[in-house]
Amino acid sequence: MINSFRFVRRRVVRTFVFLSIAGALALAVCAAQPNSGMPRAQKHESRHEIDQLEEVWRDAVLKGNAAAMDPLMAADYIAITPNGTMQTREDTLANLRSGAVHLTDIEITDRRVRFYGNTALVTCRADVTGTTPGGEISGGYRYTRVYVRDAQGKWKIVSFEASKIREPGERK
Repeated sequence: MINSFRFVRRRVVRTFVFLSIAGALALAVCAAQPNSGMPRAQKHESRHEIDQLEEVWRDAVLKGNAAAMDPLMAADYIAITPNGTMQTREDTLANLRSGAVHLTDIEITDRRVRFYGNTALVTCRADVTGTTPGGEISGGYRYTRVYVRDAQGKWKIVSFEASKIREPGERK
């Protein structure tokens, strides 16, 4: 009888420990997931706004339209180009106005938008075709763009970074 009681007690303790560990793991996984705390309808509306702003950005780049690009960027906007140089908001607008880099096609795929409170993180693949002072360019790039909702409720781009997608074994 005592051995039977010990067996049951060990079994209960093991089950309790297992369930405690499983619960802690489940909480950790849930905590690691991006969760804006936004109601579903607001999140859907914000996603739609960001998608529209991404299209305005794409059209502005294709048309060299600095006037359309200007209101998208925050005053402290910073970009890191695929070659690793940093650009301020003013640098970005001046480069767009000059036409030195002229993109003729930007095909966007694999867009993902995640929300963290008043911040939206966009990641995409962009296949581009165009010209630079150094000649023609084409290829795939991955980029990250960060939007923050300002005091007036408008989404502004605060950061952008792009990287060239390289094929295995391809050199710079």
